[in-house]
Amino acid sequence: MWSWYTDALRDYAATVVLLGALMLLVYAGLRALGRNRDTALGWTFVLPWLVGFLAFQLFPFVASLYLAFTDYDVLTPPRWVGLANFARLLDDPKFAASLKFTALYALFSVPLGIAGSLACALLLNRNIKGVGFWRTLYYVPAVIPAVATAVLWRWLLSTDGLVNSILGPVYALLGLDKPRWFLDPETVLPGFVLMSLWGVFGANTVILLAGLKNIPRELYDAAAVDGASGWARFRHVTVPMLSPTLFYVLVTGLIGALQMFTQAFFVEIPRTTPTFLQVYIYQEAFGLRHMGYASAMAWVFLLVILALTLLVFRSSPLWVYYESEVRGEDRAARGAKAPGRYLDLLRPGLRRRLRAGAPAVDDQHVA
Repeated sequence: MWSWYTDALRDYAATVVLLGALMLLVYAGLRALGRNRDTALGWTFVLPWLVGFLAFQLFPFVASLYLAFTDYDVLTPPRWVGLANFARLLDDPKFAASLKFTALYALFSVPLGIAGSLACALLLNRNIKGVGFWRTLYYVPAVIPAVATAVLWRWLLSTDGLVNSILGPVYALLGLDKPRWFLDPETVLPGFVLMSLWGVFGANTVILLAGLKNIPRELYDAAAVDGASGWARFRHVTVPMLSPTLFYVLVTGLIGALQMFTQAFFVEIPRTTPTFLQVYIYQEAFGLRHMGYASAMAWVFLLVILALTLLVFRSSPLWVYYESEVRGEDRAARGAKAPGRYLDLLRPGLRRRLRAGAPAVDDQHVA
């Protein structure tokens, strides 16, 4: 009954012994080659990670490129078919539908997630009593496993779940039936977008909060002295100074949204509804054993993600402000329409002081 467990333990033990022996050989070899003790120990202790990276990441990555040009069903040797798998993508309606569904999910979830994270970060940036407790509470969703999150939201958005129970009077007032969310093809996408907002209270909020903490207080003081309203300070000080952090959150959020898998895998949806592309690739690879075709889809999807990421990077000079790039000869070389032009949106008095390299607030100006 427990033979599979003892076999697994034996395999694990053998792997540990082999890695240990390999580490000892590497250490002895480096010492014999004249390397000092610290260098030899460094390479020795990084060896297990290096072996894992080569065996479980780099090798599958390269192998998938080869399999993309083959017909491979796991049970028989791969058969070279050239570009047939990529040509098949053009005639596969499920691939196009899954790609569209994934793109729409990213289009709605990423901006809403960033806006929600920024709003939470602004609230948690206030110096009030007990703010540490609220920051911890808002970060808790980030440490909950994705599988648990999927199961939780599957219950929350069920027909008789908590969300529909709370909004029941609203539906009755508007004469609407309770949405079936993940059971209705029309509401599957909104359901997943709503689930994605769970991530608002997590890592992105902490990252944006750290960015807000790095904005010099003197900029807000100088803008207030110049008569800037709260909205003007947010638009002309907070957003430009926070733009590098927003850029990072945008890039990681976009890639994460396009690679949506775990929550979608554990939430059952109608068979007629398009699913996320990552789930479709999994179904083709491990459900139907079309490894070659799944590898081709994965590589095309990689190129799509790479293209969108590069597009975001190319757009960054238009809206991302780096303070270090504004001062000195670099800004003069780029001209008046450089990325640092966000400083020109600030109040004239603050702009003159920053360009001159002086403090944003001085005693004479405050007086």
